[in-house]
Amino acid sequence: MTPARDRPESSRPDRARRRGRPATPVLSPAKITAAAMALIESRGYRALTMAALARELRVSPSALYNHVRAKQDLLRWIQDHVNEGIDASGFATEPWDVALERWARSYRDAYARHAPLVPVIAVAPVAGATHTIAMYERVAAGLQTGGWPAEAVVDVIVAVESFVLASALDATSPPDIFDVGDLASTAPVFAAAVAARRADDPAGAAFDVGLTALLEGLRARLARLQP
Repeated sequence: MTPARDRPESSRPDRARRRGRPATPVLSPAKITAAAMALIESRGYRALTMAALARELRVSPSALYNHVRAKQDLLRWIQDHVNEGIDASGFATEPWDVALERWARSYRDAYARHAPLVPVIAVAPVAGATHTIAMYERVAAGLQTGGWPAEAVVDVIVAVESFVLASALDATSPPDIFDVGDLASTAPVFAAAVAARRADDPAGAAFDVGLTALLEGLRARLARLQP
């Protein structure tokens, strides 16, 4: 028998393994999603193309398409990844309004960390997004247990999401966004209000005001709906 060291290199077992399929895939949904999120956050949503993502991952576009069929699938992965971290657990044990407040705060925090994703998520269909659908199921079940009729549940969810996603963008706004500069004399009341505004976390204070008002309005609406 010919010793391994004397065999032609191409016939050695370790050489054959190297030429075959790698032991672990180079790409995975998690790796592709992470790269897509990094690309959006560094260069904006418009920069997210399959070709750009393939370059980011240092693979060919054809290799990428072996794992994700279309950009819409990729957006669903991104949506699901972020939404998995949103806390909807309170709907199983707490009153609907307490759970809704916790959900809204967690939702806002999740997207404040990924603000460039807001325009993507706001219009992404949820079909196939396992974690996202599970989240909505918990919210919907909690609202119905709390007395909301089925026909109103999605409207409540959308109303909260619209406020939350806008608040997530506001959380990333520059501190001088309302600085009127040389035009202070033309808007003295507004300029004074800006100067008097809470300085440590103005976006957070505005979110608290809005969320409190939203919850009060929803409680009042539910009371009117109930016999």
